[in-house]
Amino acid sequence: MIGFKKVSLNYVLGVFLILVSFILLVNLDIKNNPELPVEDIFESEEIVNTSPDSVSYDFYTVKEGENLSIIFEEFKMPLNTAYKIFRQDKNGSLRNIRPGNKMRFSYLNDQITEIEIIKDNINSLIISIDDDVSIKDLVKKPEIVTSFKSGIINSSFYEAGLKADIPESVIMDLAYLFGWDIDFIFDIRKGDTFKLIYETVYAEGEIAKNGDIVFAEFVNQGKTYDAYRFINPENGKEYYDGDGNNIKKAFLRAPLDFAYISSHFNPNRMHPILHKIKAHNGVDYAAVRNTPIMASGDGVIKFIGTKSGYGRTIQIKHGGGISTLYAHMESFNKKLKVGSKVNQGQTIGYVGDSGAATGTHLHYEFKVGNKRTDPVRVKLPSAMPVPEEQRENFFALLAENNKLIERFNNLSPNAN
Repeated sequence: MIGFKKVSLNYVLGVFLILVSFILLVNLDIKNNPELPVEDIFESEEIVNTSPDSVSYDFYTVKEGENLSIIFEEFKMPLNTAYKIFRQDKNGSLRNIRPGNKMRFSYLNDQITEIEIIKDNINSLIISIDDDVSIKDLVKKPEIVTSFKSGIINSSFYEAGLKADIPESVIMDLAYLFGWDIDFIFDIRKGDTFKLIYETVYAEGEIAKNGDIVFAEFVNQGKTYDAYRFINPENGKEYYDGDGNNIKKAFLRAPLDFAYISSHFNPNRMHPILHKIKAHNGVDYAAVRNTPIMASGDGVIKFIGTKSGYGRTIQIKHGGGISTLYAHMESFNKKLKVGSKVNQGQTIGYVGDSGAATGTHLHYEFKVGNKRTDPVRVKLPSAMPVPEEQRENFFALLAENNKLIERFNNLSPNAN
């Protein structure tokens, strides 16, 4: 049997006091330092941040000989999408793209979502590609700006026009307007003056169309010529003088722009190559090679080819027994042949020195019946005046234009 030692009462009391003291200290610490909150810990799936969709664009200019099928293949357009686009083109709009047209391809990531075919600065076609395909016309809202310019000629009309800050296209149009009455090669004199009002069409801040002349005045050797634009449903845009007479003649005074006469009509001229008296039955216009030659009037091609000393030659038969001849040409308009109809101002060929020519120039003849006539001096028949039923509208417009001219003159007191 195991024996137990007798425990002292003092020892028991000492242990008891220690335990009580410890409990009191623990309670005091809890009061002074409250228990921290319990953190909830839980598991969750990892979230992956994906990058946003990417939008981008690509641009293309249509080249000669290309069509949309070729372009779509180059841009790796899916065949089924291309098929949907062509099937949706019920009006045949997509077949009318031309070299120089701009195209903009819009992408969402790597997928084409839209194609814009920019026909000009105003007109576009929009192809929207989604589950379905749609094609619509987009016409940008144009803004018309009216400008007034004037000038005085010191050396040449062209230089005076540029000095007056007139666009080249408007200078050419102005010369064309008065080209039936004024030979801008032969008749222009220092001190001649001009003034004009023209419109320029802008779209989204850029020039969309070249300026269109509303009114023009030209004073040549003291004689004043004026032209007012008038648009009617029958003839479209025409220009008339202040009395309603059409400023357009049935023939141009000269068949090319800004050349000079190197040899006049002369029935007793000494031929420069043959060195004998041989009638010069036309006018020679010296110009650089490949300068465009225009048909001087509406007509039908009577001859096109090579004609002895004339070289490459075109003859045009006009109404009223009139015919014109254009010789020593470098080349012809490839679309023309005998029987082709041509319009006044249409390019029929280019200046050269074919045949018996001493230099690059155009030999131009004007024939009435069987008689050869001086093209520079012949009195040209006029086109039709303002139609009788439109004269009231014309003179009302003329009055408005004259008010506009007066206002511009007041704003430009130094205008000529």
